[in-house]
Amino acid sequence: MTPEETNVAAFLKLIRFAEHRTDSDEVYFLLYGGRQTFTDTSQHPNRAITAWGHTSTAAGAYQILYPTWKEAKDKGVVSDFSKASQDKLARAKLQSRGALSAIQKGDIERAIPFLRSEWTSLPGAKQSKMTMAQARVFFDQYVAALNQ
Repeated sequence: MTPEETNVAAFLKLIRFAEHRTDSDEVYFLLYGGRQTFTDTSQHPNRAITAWGHTSTAAGAYQILYPTWKEAKDKGVVSDFSKASQDKLARAKLQSRGALSAIQKGDIERAIPFLRSEWTSLPGAKQSKMTMAQARVFFDQYVAALNQ
């Protein structure tokens, strides 16, 4: 893996941790609220779940909304809701939000502000439980682990 690819993989893991507060791959199969799971990855589960007073179709590792997935599927970006497709769609979001090049360089402090409206659990966003300094520590740990 190139250093740029490593940084992107580490950042995707950071998003997963920020969204779910765990590093487990089980997050790829969680519905909004984190209490229910799905097993069919042939398509987005498209189940509206109510949690914390909000109803959402968010699902998977990156809490992707059904309309977001449907648009990506219609454009040929993804064909299903597998782990690989979820990662691919999240990477496409990094690109479309203008954050990918900063992430490839490891400059997450510059990238995160572009992504706060996409992932509200990132530092400085409305549902964040993580500081930028904490995000940097996690990111650096993920990079180191991926380089082993």
